[in-house]
Amino acid sequence: MKIADVLRNKGAGVLTVSPDMTIAELVAGLVTRNVGAMVVVDATGPVGIVSERDVLRSLHSHGVDVLDRRVADIMTTQVVTCTPADSVDVLSGLMTTNRVRHVPVVDGGALTGIVSIGDVVKTRMEELEAQQEHLEAYITQG
Repeated sequence: MKIADVLRNKGAGVLTVSPDMTIAELVAGLVTRNVGAMVVVDATGPVGIVSERDVLRSLHSHGVDVLDRRVADIMTTQVVTCTPADSVDVLSGLMTTNRVRHVPVVDGGALTGIVSIGDVVKTRMEELEAQQEHLEAYITQG
């Protein structure tokens, strides 16, 4: 299965934040939208990604005063991305190798979606269920 198929099933909406937004505003957005990460964009396009994990690490290191700082201060700038043409297997390997849970989907330089580890697991489960149904049908008919 391709990433384009995953996005077609889940939707291609991407939640973004500005690098100048405060971390407190970011946290409010993560909680309100019930997501674990947002892509950081400026006028030039994607410049980073920031997750709940980034916030927690910053809180641990700097205390609650970090909430007044900017998203740019804690975001990850070396963003692992994929394309709609990549397979779920390739993305799964990227996530494992780079130890990331959210991967923006970029097509021709444009941000077209985001895939989480939860999306990958859901896709894998659906594939396994379909294979099992196929095998059961083969056995009972043969």
